[in-house]
Amino acid sequence: MNENTILHPFGVTRRHFFAKSAQGLGAAALAGLMSKTHAEPTNVGSGDPAYKSNASGGLPGLPHFPGKAKRVIYLFQSGAPSHLDLFDYKPLLNTKHGEQLPESVRGGQRLTGMTSQQASIPLAGSVFKFKQHGQAGTWFSEILPHTAGIADAMCMVNSMFTEAINHDPAITFFQTGSQIAGRPSLGSWIHYGLGSINENLPSFVVLVTPNKGDQPLYSRLWGSGFLASRYQGIQFRSGKEPILYMANPDGPCGTGRRALLDKLNALNRLQFQKELDPEIESRISQYEMAYRMQSSVPDVVDISKEPESTYEMYGPDSRKPGTFAANCLLARRLAERGVRFIQLYHQGWDQHGDLPAGIRNQAKETDQPSAALIKDLKQRGMLDDTLVIWGGEFGRTCYSQGALSETNYGRDHHPRCFSLWMAGGGIKPGMNYGQTDEYGYNITDNGVHVHDLQATIMHTLGIDHERLTYTYQGRRFRLTDVHGQVVKALLA
Repeated sequence: MNENTILHPFGVTRRHFFAKSAQGLGAAALAGLMSKTHAEPTNVGSGDPAYKSNASGGLPGLPHFPGKAKRVIYLFQSGAPSHLDLFDYKPLLNTKHGEQLPESVRGGQRLTGMTSQQASIPLAGSVFKFKQHGQAGTWFSEILPHTAGIADAMCMVNSMFTEAINHDPAITFFQTGSQIAGRPSLGSWIHYGLGSINENLPSFVVLVTPNKGDQPLYSRLWGSGFLASRYQGIQFRSGKEPILYMANPDGPCGTGRRALLDKLNALNRLQFQKELDPEIESRISQYEMAYRMQSSVPDVVDISKEPESTYEMYGPDSRKPGTFAANCLLARRLAERGVRFIQLYHQGWDQHGDLPAGIRNQAKETDQPSAALIKDLKQRGMLDDTLVIWGGEFGRTCYSQGALSETNYGRDHHPRCFSLWMAGGGIKPGMNYGQTDEYGYNITDNGVHVHDLQATIMHTLGIDHERLTYTYQGRRFRLTDVHGQVVKALLA
Protein backbone atom coordinates (compact mmCIF):
# COMPACT_ATOMS: atom_id res chain seq x y z
CA MET A 1 0.00 0.00 0.00
CA ASN A 2 1.53 3.31 -1.03
CA GLU A 3 0.90 6.78 0.40
CA ASN A 4 -1.87 7.59 -2.05
CA THR A 5 -4.01 4.67 -0.89
CA ILE A 6 -3.71 5.05 2.88
CA LEU A 7 -7.16 5.32 4.41
CA HIS A 8 -7.76 8.17 6.82
CA PRO A 9 -10.05 7.92 9.84
CA PHE A 10 -12.43 10.35 8.11
CA GLY A 11 -13.26 7.62 5.59
CA VAL A 12 -11.51 9.17 2.54
CA THR A 13 -8.16 8.64 0.86
CA ARG A 14 -5.54 11.29 0.50
CA ARG A 15 -5.87 11.62 -3.21
CA HIS A 16 -8.11 10.72 -6.10
CA PHE A 17 -9.09 7.08 -5.73
CA PHE A 18 -12.49 7.84 -4.25
CA ALA A 19 -12.69 11.40 -5.59
CA LYS A 20 -15.67 10.86 -7.84
CA SER A 21 -17.84 9.10 -5.28
CA ALA A 22 -16.84 11.19 -2.26
CA GLN A 23 -17.27 14.71 -3.64
CA GLY A 24 -20.86 14.90 -2.52
CA LEU A 25 -20.06 13.72 1.00
CA GLY A 26 -17.08 16.09 1.26
CA ALA A 27 -19.16 19.05 0.18
CA ALA A 28 -21.89 18.18 2.66
CA ALA A 29 -19.35 17.87 5.48
CA LEU A 30 -17.85 21.23 4.62
CA ALA A 31 -21.25 22.84 4.42
CA GLY A 32 -21.96 21.63 7.92
CA LEU A 33 -18.63 22.98 9.09
CA MET A 34 -19.23 26.36 7.49
CA SER A 35 -22.73 26.71 8.92
CA LYS A 36 -21.30 25.94 12.34
CA THR A 37 -18.39 28.33 12.11
CA HIS A 38 -20.58 31.22 10.95
CA ALA A 39 -22.48 31.18 14.23
CA GLU A 40 -22.19 34.30 16.32
CA PRO A 41 -19.20 34.06 18.70
CA THR A 42 -20.02 33.78 22.38
CA ASN A 43 -17.60 33.71 25.27
CA VAL A 44 -18.74 30.67 27.21
CA GLY A 45 -17.71 30.34 30.85
CA SER A 46 -18.00 27.41 33.25
CA GLY A 47 -21.02 29.08 34.83
CA ASP A 48 -22.84 29.39 31.50
CA PRO A 49 -25.30 26.58 30.56
CA ALA A 50 -23.82 26.54 27.06
CA TYR A 51 -20.43 25.57 28.48
CA LYS A 52 -21.44 21.92 28.93
CA SER A 53 -23.39 21.58 25.73
CA ASN A 54 -21.20 23.08 23.05
CA ALA A 55 -18.44 20.47 22.87
CA SER A 56 -17.48 20.00 19.22
CA GLY A 57 -15.21 17.74 17.25
CA GLY A 58 -13.72 14.70 18.87
CA LEU A 59 -14.24 11.08 17.90
CA PRO A 60 -17.47 9.08 18.04
CA GLY A 61 -17.71 7.03 21.20
CA LEU A 62 -15.41 9.26 23.25
CA PRO A 63 -15.09 9.63 26.12
CA HIS A 64 -14.94 5.87 26.54
CA PHE A 65 -16.34 6.19 30.06
CA PRO A 66 -17.26 9.06 32.39
CA GLY A 67 -14.10 10.92 33.33
CA LYS A 68 -13.71 12.97 36.49
CA ALA A 69 -11.52 15.58 34.78
CA LYS A 70 -12.79 17.93 32.07
CA ARG A 71 -9.53 19.77 31.56
CA VAL A 72 -5.79 19.56 32.31
CA ILE A 73 -3.28 22.20 33.40
CA TYR A 74 0.25 20.84 33.08
CA LEU A 75 2.95 22.89 34.85
CA PHE A 76 6.03 21.47 33.14
CA GLN A 77 9.30 22.37 34.87
CA SER A 78 11.84 22.16 32.06
CA GLY A 79 15.42 21.34 32.99
CA ALA A 80 14.57 18.74 35.67
CA PRO A 81 14.09 19.95 39.27
CA SER A 82 16.13 18.16 41.92
CA HIS A 83 13.73 15.90 43.81
CA LEU A 84 16.41 15.54 46.50
CA ASP A 85 16.28 19.25 47.29
CA LEU A 86 12.50 19.70 46.98
CA PHE A 87 10.47 16.60 47.91
CA ASP A 88 12.38 13.35 48.48
CA TYR A 89 14.10 13.80 51.85
CA LYS A 90 17.27 11.68 52.25
CA PRO A 91 19.05 12.40 55.56
CA LEU A 92 21.60 9.66 54.82
CA LEU A 93 23.09 11.86 52.11
CA ASN A 94 23.88 14.52 54.71
CA THR A 95 25.44 11.89 56.97
CA LYS A 96 27.61 10.56 54.13
CA HIS A 97 28.23 13.95 52.49
CA GLY A 98 31.48 13.74 50.52
CA GLU A 99 31.73 9.94 50.55
CA GLN A 100 31.69 7.99 47.30
CA LEU A 101 28.49 6.56 45.86
CA PRO A 102 28.66 2.82 46.62
CA GLU A 103 28.98 0.63 43.57
CA SER A 104 26.30 -1.62 45.06
CA VAL A 105 23.86 1.29 44.79
CA ARG A 106 24.91 2.41 41.34
CA GLY A 107 24.80 -1.13 40.00
CA GLY A 108 26.76 -0.29 36.87
CA GLN A 109 24.16 2.15 35.62
CA ARG A 110 25.35 4.60 33.02
CA LEU A 111 26.39 8.16 33.79
CA THR A 112 26.15 11.13 31.46
CA GLY A 113 29.22 12.33 29.62
CA MET A 114 29.33 15.28 32.00
CA THR A 115 30.27 13.21 35.06
CA SER A 116 31.56 9.93 33.62
CA GLN A 117 35.08 11.40 33.44
CA GLN A 118 35.12 12.68 37.02
CA ALA A 119 37.77 11.11 39.23
CA SER A 120 35.12 10.64 41.93
CA ILE A 121 31.37 10.90 42.38
CA PRO A 122 30.88 12.14 45.95
CA LEU A 123 27.48 12.06 47.63
CA ALA A 124 25.89 15.47 48.22
CA GLY A 125 23.37 16.05 50.98
CA SER A 126 20.84 18.84 50.56
CA VAL A 127 21.60 22.16 52.25
CA PHE A 128 17.88 22.72 52.79
CA LYS A 129 15.83 21.72 55.80
CA PHE A 130 12.83 19.43 55.35
CA LYS A 131 9.58 19.09 57.28
CA GLN A 132 6.53 16.88 56.95
CA HIS A 133 3.18 18.47 56.09
CA GLY A 134 -0.43 17.38 55.81
CA GLN A 135 -2.20 14.31 57.09
CA ALA A 136 -0.01 12.03 54.95
CA GLY A 137 3.20 13.54 56.33
CA THR A 138 4.51 14.58 52.91
CA TRP A 139 8.09 15.89 52.97
CA PHE A 140 8.77 19.37 51.60
CA SER A 141 11.91 21.47 51.44
CA GLU A 142 11.95 24.77 53.29
CA ILE A 143 12.07 26.59 49.94
CA LEU A 144 8.53 25.39 49.08
CA PRO A 145 6.42 26.83 51.93
CA HIS A 146 3.37 27.59 49.76
CA THR A 147 3.33 24.19 48.07
CA ALA A 148 3.70 22.55 51.48
CA GLY A 149 0.52 24.39 52.47
CA ILE A 150 -1.55 22.45 49.92
CA ALA A 151 -0.16 19.01 50.88
CA ASP A 152 -3.61 17.65 51.65
CA ALA A 153 -4.87 18.60 48.18
CA MET A 154 -2.13 16.84 46.21
CA CYS A 155 -0.80 13.40 45.44
CA MET A 156 3.00 13.21 45.61
CA VAL A 157 4.61 10.58 43.38
CA ASN A 158 8.23 9.93 44.40
CA SER A 159 8.77 6.94 42.10
CA MET A 160 8.64 8.36 38.58
CA PHE A 161 11.20 6.97 36.13
CA THR A 162 11.99 7.48 32.46
CA GLU A 163 14.18 6.02 29.72
CA ALA A 164 16.01 9.15 28.52
CA ILE A 165 19.08 10.64 30.19
CA ASN A 166 19.37 13.88 28.20
CA HIS A 167 16.98 16.81 28.07
CA ASP A 168 15.68 16.86 24.51
CA PRO A 169 14.68 13.19 24.22
CA ALA A 170 13.42 13.21 27.82
CA ILE A 171 11.11 16.21 27.31
CA THR A 172 9.98 14.83 23.96
CA PHE A 173 9.20 11.50 25.68
CA PHE A 174 7.04 13.18 28.31
CA GLN A 175 5.18 15.31 25.79
CA THR A 176 4.72 12.81 22.95
CA GLY A 177 5.33 9.32 24.34
CA SER A 178 8.43 8.87 22.17
CA GLN A 179 12.03 10.04 22.45
CA ILE A 180 12.06 10.58 18.70
CA ALA A 181 10.47 13.80 17.48
CA GLY A 182 7.46 13.69 15.18
CA ARG A 183 4.68 12.13 17.28
CA PRO A 184 1.56 14.05 18.39
CA SER A 185 1.80 15.73 21.78
CA LEU A 186 -0.35 14.82 24.78
CA GLY A 187 -2.53 17.89 24.31
CA SER A 188 -3.02 17.08 20.63
CA TRP A 189 -4.12 13.52 21.39
CA ILE A 190 -6.65 14.82 23.90
CA HIS A 191 -7.99 17.45 21.49
CA TYR A 192 -8.21 14.82 18.74
CA GLY A 193 -10.11 12.40 20.96
CA LEU A 194 -12.40 14.69 22.93
CA GLY A 195 -12.74 17.80 20.76
CA SER A 196 -13.23 21.35 22.00
CA ILE A 197 -15.46 22.78 24.70
CA ASN A 198 -15.39 26.45 23.70
CA GLU A 199 -15.47 27.04 19.95
CA ASN A 200 -14.08 30.56 20.31
CA LEU A 201 -10.80 29.51 21.92
CA PRO A 202 -8.29 26.78 21.06
CA SER A 203 -8.70 23.46 22.81
CA PHE A 204 -4.94 23.31 23.44
CA VAL A 205 -3.04 26.41 24.63
CA VAL A 206 0.67 26.73 25.46
CA LEU A 207 2.27 29.33 27.76
CA VAL A 208 6.07 29.65 28.03
CA THR A 209 8.03 31.65 30.58
CA PRO A 210 10.45 33.61 28.34
CA ASN A 211 14.22 33.99 28.67
CA LYS A 212 14.75 31.25 31.23
CA GLY A 213 17.57 28.71 31.24
CA ASP A 214 19.91 27.24 28.68
CA GLN A 215 17.74 24.35 27.50
CA PRO A 216 15.67 25.34 24.45
CA LEU A 217 12.02 24.49 23.95
CA TYR A 218 10.72 23.60 20.50
CA SER A 219 7.26 24.11 19.07
CA ARG A 220 7.23 20.43 18.08
CA LEU A 221 6.75 19.67 21.80
CA TRP A 222 3.18 20.90 21.37
CA GLY A 223 2.88 19.87 17.74
CA SER A 224 0.27 17.55 16.26
CA GLY A 225 2.74 15.20 14.55
CA PHE A 226 0.90 13.04 12.02
CA LEU A 227 -2.50 14.27 13.24
CA ALA A 228 -4.14 17.14 11.37
CA SER A 229 -2.53 20.50 12.11
CA ARG A 230 -5.68 21.84 13.77
CA TYR A 231 -4.84 19.67 16.80
CA GLN A 232 -1.51 21.37 17.54
CA GLY A 233 -1.10 23.64 20.56
CA ILE A 234 -1.49 27.39 20.11
CA GLN A 235 1.14 29.43 21.92
CA PHE A 236 -0.05 32.55 23.73
CA ARG A 237 2.63 35.20 24.27
CA SER A 238 2.84 38.20 26.54
CA GLY A 239 2.60 41.67 25.03
CA LYS A 240 0.25 43.41 22.64
CA GLU A 241 -0.02 40.44 20.24
CA PRO A 242 -0.78 37.26 22.27
CA ILE A 243 -1.02 35.16 19.10
CA LEU A 244 1.24 35.96 16.18
CA TYR A 245 -0.33 37.08 12.89
CA MET A 246 -3.88 37.03 14.23
CA ALA A 247 -4.51 40.79 14.42
CA ASN A 248 -5.97 42.56 11.40
CA PRO A 249 -3.64 44.94 9.54
CA ASP A 250 -4.60 48.59 9.48
CA GLY A 251 -7.30 49.33 6.96
CA PRO A 252 -9.70 46.39 6.51
CA CYS A 253 -12.97 46.62 8.43
CA GLY A 254 -14.70 43.69 10.09
CA THR A 255 -17.20 43.28 7.25
CA GLY A 256 -14.42 43.22 4.68
CA ARG A 257 -12.48 40.69 6.70
CA ARG A 258 -15.52 38.41 6.88
CA ALA A 259 -16.13 38.68 3.13
CA LEU A 260 -12.48 37.92 2.38
CA LEU A 261 -12.57 34.88 4.63
CA ASP A 262 -15.77 33.61 2.97
CA LYS A 263 -14.13 33.84 -0.48
CA LEU A 264 -11.00 32.10 0.77
CA ASN A 265 -13.08 29.30 2.31
CA ALA A 266 -14.97 28.88 -0.96
CA LEU A 267 -11.68 28.41 -2.80
CA ASN A 268 -10.49 25.94 -0.20
CA ARG A 269 -13.80 24.08 -0.53
CA LEU A 270 -13.26 23.71 -4.26
CA GLN A 271 -9.74 22.46 -3.63
CA PHE A 272 -11.01 19.92 -1.10
CA GLN A 273 -13.54 18.55 -3.61
CA LYS A 274 -10.67 18.06 -6.03
CA GLU A 275 -7.99 16.69 -3.68
CA LEU A 276 -9.94 15.25 -0.73
CA ASP A 277 -7.00 16.16 1.50
CA PRO A 278 -8.14 16.40 5.16
CA GLU A 279 -5.50 19.08 5.75
CA ILE A 280 -7.63 21.45 3.69
CA GLU A 281 -10.42 20.96 6.21
CA SER A 282 -7.92 21.84 8.92
CA ARG A 283 -6.97 25.01 7.06
CA ILE A 284 -10.60 26.11 6.84
CA SER A 285 -11.27 25.42 10.51
CA GLN A 286 -8.10 27.26 11.56
CA TYR A 287 -9.02 30.36 9.54
CA GLU A 288 -12.43 30.37 11.19
CA MET A 289 -10.95 29.84 14.64
CA ALA A 290 -8.55 32.74 14.12
CA TYR A 291 -11.47 34.94 13.12
CA ARG A 292 -13.41 34.08 16.27
CA MET A 293 -10.35 34.44 18.48
CA GLN A 294 -9.93 38.03 17.39
CA SER A 295 -12.76 38.89 19.76
CA SER A 296 -12.34 36.20 22.43
CA VAL A 297 -8.56 36.29 23.04
CA PRO A 298 -8.23 39.96 24.10
CA ASP A 299 -10.81 39.35 26.81
CA VAL A 300 -9.23 36.18 28.22
CA VAL A 301 -5.67 37.58 28.36
CA ASP A 302 -6.74 40.84 29.99
CA ILE A 303 -6.04 40.17 33.67
CA SER A 304 -6.34 43.82 34.67
CA LYS A 305 -9.88 43.27 35.97
CA GLU A 306 -8.78 40.63 38.47
CA PRO A 307 -9.33 41.72 42.10
CA GLU A 308 -6.43 42.71 44.30
CA SER A 309 -6.88 39.55 46.36
CA THR A 310 -6.07 37.43 43.29
CA TYR A 311 -2.75 39.19 42.73
CA GLU A 312 -1.90 38.76 46.38
CA MET A 313 -2.66 35.04 46.15
CA TYR A 314 -0.48 34.45 43.08
CA GLY A 315 2.31 36.76 44.24
CA PRO A 316 3.88 40.00 42.97
CA ASP A 317 5.09 38.45 39.69
CA SER A 318 1.48 37.86 38.66
CA ARG A 319 1.32 41.53 37.60
CA LYS A 320 4.16 40.98 35.12
CA PRO A 321 2.96 39.44 31.85
CA GLY A 322 4.86 36.33 30.78
CA THR A 323 6.09 35.33 34.22
CA PHE A 324 5.23 31.92 35.61
CA ALA A 325 2.88 33.55 38.12
CA ALA A 326 1.06 35.52 35.42
CA ASN A 327 0.82 32.38 33.28
CA CYS A 328 -0.67 30.41 36.18
CA LEU A 329 -3.33 33.10 36.57
CA LEU A 330 -3.94 33.09 32.81
CA ALA A 331 -4.21 29.29 32.89
CA ARG A 332 -7.05 29.57 35.38
CA ARG A 333 -8.83 32.10 33.15
CA LEU A 334 -8.41 29.82 30.13
CA ALA A 335 -9.70 26.84 32.09
CA GLU A 336 -12.76 28.85 33.15
CA ARG A 337 -13.56 29.54 29.52
CA GLY A 338 -13.39 25.94 28.38
CA VAL A 339 -9.84 25.41 27.15
CA ARG A 340 -9.35 21.69 27.58
CA PHE A 341 -5.54 21.37 27.78
CA ILE A 342 -3.27 24.14 29.05
CA GLN A 343 0.47 23.55 29.01
CA LEU A 344 2.84 25.83 30.94
CA TYR A 345 6.59 25.54 30.42
CA HIS A 346 8.96 27.06 32.97
CA GLN A 347 12.66 26.72 32.18
CA GLY A 348 15.78 27.08 34.30
CA TRP A 349 15.91 23.95 36.49
CA ASP A 350 19.10 22.54 34.94
CA GLN A 351 21.46 23.07 37.87
CA HIS A 352 24.69 21.20 37.12
CA GLY A 353 26.55 23.61 39.37
CA ASP A 354 25.74 26.15 42.07
CA LEU A 355 22.49 24.30 42.70
CA PRO A 356 21.54 25.81 46.08
CA ALA A 357 21.37 29.36 44.73
CA GLY A 358 19.79 28.34 41.43
CA ILE A 359 17.05 26.12 42.80
CA ARG A 360 16.21 28.62 45.53
CA ASN A 361 15.52 31.22 42.83
CA GLN A 362 13.44 28.76 40.79
CA ALA A 363 11.38 27.88 43.84
CA LYS A 364 10.79 31.54 44.58
CA GLU A 365 9.35 32.00 41.08
CA THR A 366 7.15 28.91 41.04
CA ASP A 367 6.19 27.95 44.61
CA GLN A 368 3.54 30.56 45.40
CA PRO A 369 1.79 30.65 41.99
CA SER A 370 1.66 26.83 41.77
CA ALA A 371 -0.05 26.62 45.16
CA ALA A 372 -2.25 29.63 44.34
CA LEU A 373 -3.54 27.90 41.20
CA ILE A 374 -4.73 24.94 43.29
CA LYS A 375 -6.36 27.23 45.87
CA ASP A 376 -7.95 29.39 43.18
CA LEU A 377 -9.43 26.41 41.33
CA LYS A 378 -10.71 24.96 44.59
CA GLN A 379 -12.45 28.14 45.73
CA ARG A 380 -14.15 28.39 42.32
CA GLY A 381 -15.40 24.81 42.46
CA MET A 382 -13.16 23.79 39.54
CA LEU A 383 -10.48 21.63 41.18
CA ASP A 384 -12.60 18.48 41.21
CA ASP A 385 -12.77 18.45 37.41
CA THR A 386 -9.40 20.08 36.62
CA LEU A 387 -6.29 17.91 36.72
CA VAL A 388 -3.12 19.85 37.62
CA ILE A 389 0.31 18.26 37.10
CA TRP A 390 3.70 19.63 38.27
CA GLY A 391 7.03 18.08 37.30
CA GLY A 392 10.01 17.91 34.95
CA GLU A 393 11.57 15.44 32.53
CA PHE A 394 13.78 13.47 34.97
CA GLY A 395 15.48 13.81 38.35
CA ARG A 396 18.94 14.77 39.61
CA THR A 397 21.77 12.67 40.99
CA CYS A 398 22.47 12.10 44.67
CA TYR A 399 26.14 12.77 43.95
CA SER A 400 27.74 16.05 43.00
CA GLN A 401 28.75 17.07 39.52
CA GLY A 402 31.90 19.14 39.74
CA ALA A 403 33.34 20.61 42.92
CA LEU A 404 31.68 19.77 46.22
CA SER A 405 31.72 21.83 49.42
CA GLU A 406 29.60 21.95 52.55
CA THR A 407 27.36 24.61 51.04
CA ASN A 408 27.65 24.21 47.29
CA TYR A 409 27.26 21.44 44.74
CA GLY A 410 25.67 20.56 41.43
CA ARG A 411 23.61 17.55 40.36
CA ASP A 412 23.64 15.71 37.03
CA HIS A 413 20.71 14.13 35.15
CA HIS A 414 19.09 11.10 36.77
CA PRO A 415 16.31 9.19 34.96
CA ARG A 416 16.11 6.30 37.45
CA CYS A 417 13.82 8.07 39.95
CA PHE A 418 12.30 11.48 40.57
CA SER A 419 9.23 13.23 41.98
CA LEU A 420 6.09 14.71 40.45
CA TRP A 421 2.84 15.87 42.01
CA MET A 422 -0.76 16.00 40.83
CA ALA A 423 -3.95 17.49 42.23
CA GLY A 424 -7.66 17.54 41.40
CA GLY A 425 -9.37 15.92 38.43
CA GLY A 426 -9.95 12.45 39.86
CA ILE A 427 -6.58 12.08 41.60
CA LYS A 428 -6.54 10.93 45.23
CA PRO A 429 -5.59 13.90 47.47
CA GLY A 430 -3.32 13.86 50.51
CA MET A 431 -1.37 10.84 49.34
CA ASN A 432 2.26 9.77 48.92
CA TYR A 433 2.94 7.11 46.30
CA GLY A 434 6.14 5.17 45.65
CA GLN A 435 9.48 5.10 47.41
CA THR A 436 13.16 5.36 46.59
CA ASP A 437 16.15 3.91 48.42
CA GLU A 438 17.95 5.80 51.19
CA TYR A 439 20.31 7.31 48.62
CA GLY A 440 17.53 8.56 46.36
CA TYR A 441 19.10 6.63 43.49
CA ASN A 442 16.79 3.66 42.80
CA ILE A 443 13.08 2.96 43.18
CA THR A 444 12.20 0.44 45.89
CA ASP A 445 8.39 0.47 45.61
CA ASN A 446 5.65 1.27 43.06
CA GLY A 447 7.59 2.65 40.12
CA VAL A 448 5.64 4.85 37.67
CA HIS A 449 6.88 4.91 34.07
CA VAL A 450 6.20 7.91 31.83
CA HIS A 451 3.69 5.87 29.84
CA ASP A 452 1.94 4.89 33.08
CA LEU A 453 1.55 8.57 33.91
CA GLN A 454 0.20 9.33 30.43
CA ALA A 455 -2.26 6.45 30.64
CA THR A 456 -3.45 7.71 34.04
CA ILE A 457 -3.89 11.28 32.78
CA MET A 458 -6.02 10.01 29.91
CA HIS A 459 -8.04 7.82 32.28
CA THR A 460 -9.03 10.84 34.39
CA LEU A 461 -10.50 12.35 31.20
CA GLY A 462 -12.49 9.23 30.35
CA ILE A 463 -10.07 7.95 27.70
CA ASP A 464 -8.84 4.36 27.44
CA HIS A 465 -5.25 4.95 26.28
CA GLU A 466 -5.17 1.62 24.43
CA ARG A 467 -8.24 2.50 22.36
CA LEU A 468 -7.31 6.05 21.30
CA THR A 469 -5.24 5.25 18.22
CA TYR A 470 -4.43 6.70 14.80
CA THR A 471 -3.38 4.69 11.76
CA TYR A 472 -0.34 6.17 10.05
CA GLN A 473 1.95 4.53 7.49
CA GLY A 474 0.34 1.16 8.04
CA ARG A 475 0.62 1.11 11.84
CA ARG A 476 -1.81 2.03 14.61
CA PHE A 477 -0.14 4.56 16.89
CA ARG A 478 -1.12 5.68 20.37
CA LEU A 479 0.39 8.07 22.93
CA THR A 480 1.62 5.25 25.18
CA ASP A 481 3.14 3.29 22.27
CA VAL A 482 2.88 -0.42 23.13
CA HIS A 483 2.73 -0.37 26.94
CA GLY A 484 1.72 1.70 29.94
CA GLN A 485 -0.75 0.93 32.71
CA VAL A 486 -3.23 3.16 34.53
CA VAL A 487 -1.97 3.59 38.10
CA LYS A 488 -5.27 2.87 39.80
CA ALA A 489 -3.89 3.57 43.28
CA LEU A 490 -3.61 7.26 42.29
CA LEU A 491 -7.30 7.56 41.40
CA ALA A 492 -9.85 8.99 43.79
